[in-house]
Amino acid sequence: MSSYLSEEVHALGYTITEEWSTGVAIEGTLNDCIKINMNIRTGNQVLWLWSDAMAKNAEELYNHALKLPWEDLLDLDGYISITSNVQNETIDNNLFANVKLKDAIVDRFRHKTDMRPDSGSDRNKTVVHLYWKEDEVAIYLDTSGETLSKHQYRKQPGLAPMQENLAAATILATKWDKNSNFVNPMCGSGTLAIEAAMIALNRIPGLLRSNYGFMHIKGYDDEYYEKLRHEARLAVKKSLDFQIIASDLDPIALHAAKSNAKTAGVDIHMTFRLEDFRETPCPDGKGVVIFNPEYGERLGNYDELELVYKAMGDYMKKEAKGYFGYIFTASPNLAKKVGLKAERKIEFFNSTLECRLLEYELYDGSRRVEKR
Repeated sequence: MSSYLSEEVHALGYTITEEWSTGVAIEGTLNDCIKINMNIRTGNQVLWLWSDAMAKNAEELYNHALKLPWEDLLDLDGYISITSNVQNETIDNNLFANVKLKDAIVDRFRHKTDMRPDSGSDRNKTVVHLYWKEDEVAIYLDTSGETLSKHQYRKQPGLAPMQENLAAATILATKWDKNSNFVNPMCGSGTLAIEAAMIALNRIPGLLRSNYGFMHIKGYDDEYYEKLRHEARLAVKKSLDFQIIASDLDPIALHAAKSNAKTAGVDIHMTFRLEDFRETPCPDGKGVVIFNPEYGERLGNYDELELVYKAMGDYMKKEAKGYFGYIFTASPNLAKKVGLKAERKIEFFNSTLECRLLEYELYDGSRRVEKR
């Protein structure tokens, strides 16, 4: 998803210095971390580089971390959590590396102040992230804390829900212009439709969250944070002149979608319909219709799903003329049952599952080909 994350960070006014398959890098301050944390929809964490070094083993890691002025960043009565990504031949358990880094931080405090912060696995206060590959060590302050992939509105997740940041990236990958109809049949707990509403209304995820890792770092500028929140509230649109429709045949799923949309503050801008997807209308004009059906990995009977995928193709051909249609699936075989040729196949990963967002251009009438 890094290409969509890159677009978001660039749109905030930053210059990307490095981009790789799982993230992007910029140069910035703690205040920049605040701004990015509040605004991005497709990210997981915002990591602020604190120190990098070379370390062959755990003892060298400890010695380096012990020299760092942790007391300049962390409160004496604070709480720290260590996370890590370790690929070092001397370490066969990431938890061991986490403990060595934690010990260095605690010992530094004891040497300097005769006090020590508490530590544990909770990520709701100060979070330190260790990246260690072979001999290269980078120690970050995780300014997000709890992952940004959760946008804080999904209190009723439903069965096998799509993660919120993946849903946002999926929408950004479509040709939806944010000013035309958005139709999400088989909506489940409503994640795709809710993310679309938040994007269309310019409602940033940060308005739904009250705690971040950056709030537990010395130097945190609460006045700047409140200023950003105030500006974000003012930027939210009051209404939409097009429809966002979420439908599902399951009343429990639709109830969850309504509840989640209310928590997100977008329910009054959406239409919810209890019905089979074949009955869901596509309003006149342009827009997108997007499905996130079961794909046989965790849910659903495969033979029945073949019929469902065929019906989705029939529905798009009949009801969504003039729209762009999308199906998010991990099953190439089921995708063949749609009966339409995909214009694009966009790669995503849903956890460890390799998925595709399939795009179909649904012409209103016959497709005209200019003769030359």
